[in-house]
Amino acid sequence: AARSEVLAAEAASCLNRAMAALRDIWEEIGIPEEQRLERTDVVKQHIKSLLDMMVAEEESLKERLLKSIAVCRKELDTLCSELQLGPFETEEKSTILQMEKNLRMRVEELQKQKQDRKQELKALQEQDRDLCDILCTSLFGIDSGAVPSLEDLDCYRRHVASLNTLKEQRREEFVSNKRQIILLMEELDHTPDTSFERDVVCENEEVFCLSKDNIVALQNLLQQLEARRALNEAMCAELRSRIVALWERLQIPQEEREASAVH
Repeated sequence: AARSEVLAAEAASCLNRAMAALRDIWEEIGIPEEQRLERTDVVKQHIKSLLDMMVAEEESLKERLLKSIAVCRKELDTLCSELQLGPFETEEKSTILQMEKNLRMRVEELQKQKQDRKQELKALQEQDRDLCDILCTSLFGIDSGAVPSLEDLDCYRRHVASLNTLKEQRREEFVSNKRQIILLMEELDHTPDTSFERDVVCENEEVFCLSKDNIVALQNLLQQLEARRALNEAMCAELRSRIVALWERLQIPQEEREASAVH
């Protein structure tokens, strides 16, 4: 305040010196008193106009700051409601300039929070859709239009992580069973004759639908092939026993027996 008063006094002094200099010049020139008064009035009007303009500019700045504060407060109320946050408290003794800056910075901060949450929600939904497509499960229930809370996002992250774990478990089971199924089909000389069997043997492992039903069907197919192999092995054992018995009854020489032993 003291510094401001000094500057104001210096400004008044400059004005007084300028007016005194003008009067001296007018007197030296010999300008009549009436014209001096007119010229002094012109100077006064010019200075008054300049000062009025400066005051108006600063008043306009003040109005813009107050308008910005009102807009920021309204936007903050909306953002705090959307983000489920408590109301923003401003310092009671802060100036208009500082209050406007604080409110504007808080708005920018909350807008970024809102944008970050929406972006993470979008990314999680994309992952969820991909996982649901391959696992044939339902999408996570969340309002896409609203700004998710931190708790919602955390719950969604854990849900997507659990789906990823399930996908990896099912894929490992699929790969393991597929390997055994292919070996059994080759051993049984079995050509895939259903669409499901062809999908299992020929489908790309990254594309195969890892639904619960498909995993159960895969296990059933493996069990069926294992049962067929066991039945074939039992039949072969029985036939071998009958052949050996017939060899004995027919008294087939050892040389002929060894020729057939490769089968």
